[in-house]
Amino acid sequence: MSDYLVKATAFRGEVRALAVVATEMVAEACKRQDTWATASAALGRAMMGGTLMAAMLKGDEKLTVRVCGDGPIGQIIVDSHADGTTRGTVTNPHVSPELNNVGKLDVARVVGKNGMIHIVKDLGMKEPFIGSVPIVSGELGEDFTYYFAHSEQTPSSVGVGVLVNPDETILAAGGFVIQLMPGATEATITEIEQRLARTMPVSKMAAEGMSPEEMLQTLLGAENVKFLETKPVRFACTCSFERMSSALVSLGRDELSSMIEEDGGAETTCHFCQEVYTFSREELEALREQGGLK
Repeated sequence: MSDYLVKATAFRGEVRALAVVATEMVAEACKRQDTWATASAALGRAMMGGTLMAAMLKGDEKLTVRVCGDGPIGQIIVDSHADGTTRGTVTNPHVSPELNNVGKLDVARVVGKNGMIHIVKDLGMKEPFIGSVPIVSGELGEDFTYYFAHSEQTPSSVGVGVLVNPDETILAAGGFVIQLMPGATEATITEIEQRLARTMPVSKMAAEGMSPEEMLQTLLGAENVKFLETKPVRFACTCSFERMSSALVSLGRDELSSMIEEDGGAETTCHFCQEVYTFSREELEALREQGGLK
């Protein structure tokens, strides 16, 4: 099943819900980042959180998630676009401690339980919207839930999960967001809470082959859900030779001259997709001249 996301309402419009299966997207990012198992789980959870949030945007709008915890993985950075494309990177991909006390990958340990999560939304305005909240658990699903409640004042439940194979490839990745709309009744809230309490983890739902529609029907009751839209999601990077050229120009005359005279060229690597861009001496000289740096 190819990766995709669904949007829905439930309980007569009292609830907004989204669900995603993103196994291929997470697998591609983790392959490019060369992440070990627990780092893969952390990166995948962050990417699905970003993807679900970006699905609430429109047009060319986009957002960046920065998870800045005190764990050994360092920063997790995710860029997600309203069109369903997402990329992600981590500072230290080679972290995977022992399993936690319930026998699962210890995401909270690699992320850290102290620090901040920053969400930067580019909505096409003069200034971006920036929301920041402290990390509350490091498990990321709970942290995204806290972000919605405290930064956007929207009571929500967020589940994101990644299962990793023994060979460290990605077995399954899935996630959901359930949000209460103004006017949601106590009866609806109680029913959702009870359903969430007895439902299997979202990673297991994805591993069992459930579609995003089936996930929401399981979480909320098939009779309560009205589907609105489906959207493919995938890993995609926005890097290019032109962007890398601009980055080199921004280094300034002295740095470019050093590359030209000492190295006879330059090689740059995108942190997100690991694509390597090579610049010859002549290309660097052209960039130096183009930037008014000769």
